[in-house]
Amino acid sequence: MSTHTINQTITQVFEKDGILARHINGYSERKQQLEMALAISDAIENSTQLVAEAGTGTGKTFAYLVPALLTGGKVIISTGTKNLQDQLFSRDLPNVRDALKVPVTVAMLKGRANYVCHYHLERAEQEGRFASREDAKYLHVIKTFAENTKTGDKSELNTVPENALIWASVTSTRDNCLGGDCAYYKDCFVMEARKQALAADVVVVNHHLFFADVMLRDEGVAELLPSANTVIFDEAHQLPEVAGLFFGEDVSTSQLLELARDCTAAHLTVAKDCVELGEVIPTLEKAAKDFRLIFAYEGSRMPVQKVLALKGFEEAFKHMQGQLKDLAKVLETQAARDPLLEKCWQRSEALHDLFCRWQSAENNNLVRWVEVFTHSVQLHATPLSVAEGFGKQLNAQPRAWIFTSATLAVKSDFSHYIAQMGLADAKTGFWESPFNYQEQALFYVPPDMPDPNSPSYTACVAAAALPVLQASGGRAFVLSTSLRAMREIHALLKEAFSENGIESPLLLQGESSRTELLDRFRKLGNAVLVGSQSFWEGVDVRGEALSVVIIDKLPFAPPDDPVLSARVDKLNAEGKNAFMEYQLPYSVITLKQGAGRLIRDENDRGVLMICDPRLITKSYGKKIWQSLPPFKRTRELADVQAFFEVD
Repeated sequence: MSTHTINQTITQVFEKDGILARHINGYSERKQQLEMALAISDAIENSTQLVAEAGTGTGKTFAYLVPALLTGGKVIISTGTKNLQDQLFSRDLPNVRDALKVPVTVAMLKGRANYVCHYHLERAEQEGRFASREDAKYLHVIKTFAENTKTGDKSELNTVPENALIWASVTSTRDNCLGGDCAYYKDCFVMEARKQALAADVVVVNHHLFFADVMLRDEGVAELLPSANTVIFDEAHQLPEVAGLFFGEDVSTSQLLELARDCTAAHLTVAKDCVELGEVIPTLEKAAKDFRLIFAYEGSRMPVQKVLALKGFEEAFKHMQGQLKDLAKVLETQAARDPLLEKCWQRSEALHDLFCRWQSAENNNLVRWVEVFTHSVQLHATPLSVAEGFGKQLNAQPRAWIFTSATLAVKSDFSHYIAQMGLADAKTGFWESPFNYQEQALFYVPPDMPDPNSPSYTACVAAAALPVLQASGGRAFVLSTSLRAMREIHALLKEAFSENGIESPLLLQGESSRTELLDRFRKLGNAVLVGSQSFWEGVDVRGEALSVVIIDKLPFAPPDDPVLSARVDKLNAEGKNAFMEYQLPYSVITLKQGAGRLIRDENDRGVLMICDPRLITKSYGKKIWQSLPPFKRTRELADVQAFFEVD
């Protein structure tokens, strides 16, 4: 089909009474959607790169699916979340394929941790060691599921919670998969998913899987890439961070504890007579746990200089390395007895190598830092820039690369994103939301707010939010930039609601899973949900249940973040303005995500309240609010109250 013919067909598909209108419930024609689809078609036809921002309501999913399916060739679609991945595979792709009547085959590929592993399921059953009675009950449910499912995908099993501890025992990791040596290799759900992906015309993956695979060549995407004509990244604003995780190197004490667990299982089942193995495993476990105790509290992210200066760090690190080396030596003597022992030996050697590499990393493009969790410590070596590493993938062979999201640009300028991702040759496209923000929404910046660094700031946020929440009758998200501020705002609102007789239910991030909280929020209809990072993006609440989004302050990355500090230093050393070129664009893109929760369809109405006075007092404030959709703006509380009086 010629370019002209394809474009004609695409135009007809998106017409008011075209194919989509006839087959998709609730479809309405949007000029922006058609323009975006034609730009994507052009990029696919010419194997070029396109960076495309499309405001909420543009219908970007259909805008890339239609040209991707009509143009033919193998297509990889990578999404930001597993939820979006499931939605694409189960709903959007089948709907568009059926409407277009194109005979394309579709597959979904997830990371191996999403598929039940026959070998580890059997082992968990034999060992019979469970964290709780509930896990023992779940094991039987998973066993029945494994015997009857075609895919082994745990998302199909709703009766076992996604965060249940038992999943770690019945799925494989890159480290503990036995590969071709496994007795269940022919029945492996992961291998079957890969086989289907290789044969399919369209494969849906997620960003973590895509980059893990490109770097580690472990999950099946590396085999898919050579034959792909088109790669589409949806929610592409997440890519710089995700790519950074995989173009660097990480190693964690939790990997040592998992290794110890697997070694214990191997010792008990196939090497009981090796007394030495039974002695070295617990000493490694203790060394890993002792190393965690060097660090004071969870949640901290520390630069390497601070870490190396910690009392006892060097000694504990050396001891842990020594115990790992001792385990590796014993495992080497036992490796020939069983594939599981051999795999454990290979892992112990690889982990030792990773710890050594982190300790001696001298690459100028890598910044070393440490992240502390409740029970583990993760050592990171993160690249200052992913542009070069990703650029190699882009130029490996001719194919189309499409990057799309509702938030990639700063005032329709893509230079920040393009520089981050090394997309110097990319064309760009910017389509504003078709929603009528002037009529549907109000943007309110409260007067008389103190400086965001002042001790009273969070209390002032809660005080300014209260009359807005009274006017709206709840129905709000209150989004904060830190967990500490989130908890403080929640406590202050709880007290104020009680004093003022406000009956709106108050929900807090962390009380239950995100999905459960959102379900409750929708059902209640008048709730106020106080959240942090989890609710800034990927959340879709349509209708009156969400009529206010309150944001406490501009989401600048914390200045003490080790990766940010190193990137800022590098840019400043190169004579650039790190604030304007890096920190401000980061804040704008994050803020656009949070603000994007408010208006989700053409019938929504609502108020966006951003408490931060820097929007008004700083010269860069104008650049920020001009990057948001064209809301009607006010600084008067009376305007907010009047807005809800006609609600």
